[in-house]
Amino acid sequence: MNAPATLAAGTRPSSDWTLPRPFGLRTLLVLCALLAAGLFAGQRVELGRMLSLTGEGVLAAVGLREQSQVLSGLGTIARSLFPPQVSERTEVARIEGFDRERLPWFSHLETVETREPRLNPQTLAMEERVERREVLVQPLGYLWHVAAKMLETFEIAVWATLIAIVLSAPLAWCSARNYAPNRLVYGAARAVVGLLRAVPELVSALFLVLAYGFGPIAGVLALALHSAGFLGKFYAEDIETADDRPQEALRAIGAGKLEVMRFAVLPQVMPGFIAYTLYVLDRNVRMATVVGLVGAGGIGQELKGRYDMYNYAHVGTILIAIFLTVLLLDRVAARLRRRYG
Repeated sequence: MNAPATLAAGTRPSSDWTLPRPFGLRTLLVLCALLAAGLFAGQRVELGRMLSLTGEGVLAAVGLREQSQVLSGLGTIARSLFPPQVSERTEVARIEGFDRERLPWFSHLETVETREPRLNPQTLAMEERVERREVLVQPLGYLWHVAAKMLETFEIAVWATLIAIVLSAPLAWCSARNYAPNRLVYGAARAVVGLLRAVPELVSALFLVLAYGFGPIAGVLALALHSAGFLGKFYAEDIETADDRPQEALRAIGAGKLEVMRFAVLPQVMPGFIAYTLYVLDRNVRMATVVGLVGAGGIGQELKGRYDMYNYAHVGTILIAIFLTVLLLDRVAARLRRRYG
């Protein structure tokens, strides 16, 4: 009798229930300060002009405006890139050691006539002369060339990822607070990981090209160093946050740090390690294209050369190859994550 009465007496009516305010004056002041800072930064990076030009492009696309700088620029790019270049035509006189009896597969020779005005030194008059040149035509020549460059790009990314795994393993061990030998080693390892992550691949590739010369070596090292910092950081964080109970059980029976790491920590963190590594591989394939722009090998070097020579049809072929490679790699990585994650 007394318990229900006490409960009823202690229960407040619904009209007295109150909820705390979702935000206070301090929160509003912080949001206003952030909004003001964002507007100031947006003005510096011309966000207003970007929105204006984008709006004009949308209006021109739906027919509400006659022309737009953005739309005309995109149209010029599309007309220049497509149709993509597939064949390759090379003047025979420029091919060293050319053998007419051993032509590449599916290729043939053509004679091309060109008419060029030239000055006659005797009459000092411009005369049109016909020049005949023999060219080697390969219907799929440039496609094969791009495929070979993409294979080199993928090899750069794979080797950079493997080197990064090797470098990040000791860094992760020393960067994990519960496995570092002492505070000095822990601080030094964290500093190295931060330094590797702070230097972008493109910047390190610029200096490595000076040291190793043009080619894939600079690309492999630039990607490997930055990826080692990324993997070292995330490997170490997973090691630190692993469940302590299996580790304590192994330590109780006399297991050392290596045994605890192998049998208690790695089974917990391996799915995360695989996901990080696959992400780094996918990113390295894309970044191998970027570092190639400064001469670090791969498809990026070919892209830079064709762009500088205004061969935009060749650039279109390269961009399609990069897109297909990244798409295929993404599908393979998704399958591996489902299987081993």
